[in-house]
Amino acid sequence: MSTATALSDGFVVAKRNLIKIKRVPDMIVFTTMSPIMFILLFAYVFGGAIDQQGGGEGYREFLIAGIFAQTVVFGATVTGAGLADDIKKGIIDRFRSLPMSPSAVLFGRTLSDVANNVIVLVVMGLTGLLVGWRIRTSFEEALLGFLLLLLFAYAISWVMAWVGMLVPSPEVVNNASFMVIFPLTFVANTFVPLETLPGPLQTFAEWNPVSAVTQAARDLCGNPNPNPAAPEPTSWALQNPEIYTILWAAVVLLIFVPLSNAQYRRSTSR
Repeated sequence: MSTATALSDGFVVAKRNLIKIKRVPDMIVFTTMSPIMFILLFAYVFGGAIDQQGGGEGYREFLIAGIFAQTVVFGATVTGAGLADDIKKGIIDRFRSLPMSPSAVLFGRTLSDVANNVIVLVVMGLTGLLVGWRIRTSFEEALLGFLLLLLFAYAISWVMAWVGMLVPSPEVVNNASFMVIFPLTFVANTFVPLETLPGPLQTFAEWNPVSAVTQAARDLCGNPNPNPAAPEPTSWALQNPEIYTILWAAVVLLIFVPLSNAQYRRSTSR
């Protein structure tokens, strides 16, 4: 099949997944409620303790980019769970009987999850505005920050797609993903400045790609560290977070797009 046909089929599969969200609104409700709770809890429960001089106001601006990054990364797990669920219910077998490109299933699945992340980011942005977060740069810079978040999440969704076909059980996919993604998003600059971490964890966090995408979003939205005396980042990754994020996303896509397609062929040939 031609590339145009594969893309067309992928858009149809993406539409099917979005219609599924419309028919099961609980999916989007619970996906958005979790980050809203994180914003409110961290902003008002921990904000005053972390940013004692500013009363939590500076921390709230610092926090939102971290919540953005954490949420889109966790949102990528929907890809793996959705594919595992489709395999379990036999929907993939129905796709095999149709005159469509095999790669369209994975492309459509990951594309629809980008749309889901856009909705979640809009809801979180509005919540952030309510608690005091502001964009202090230009519209173009802020838009680039959001695009980097979506690019990073899209790359992670291909990792989750591969996992979802290796472990065809939505529950196992969620549990396995949580064990990896949870420490990645917390041992980073998502919720606390890096200078507060002990030595080995600080070194790991400096090169953690989640730290880079968070730092990129922060810089592009103009949200500084709440501690004005904090030292500047010393690692290349955090000095150039936009480039580091794009490099990570490119490497992940180059590895896991072929791996996922190969695993899809193996999974559907059983």
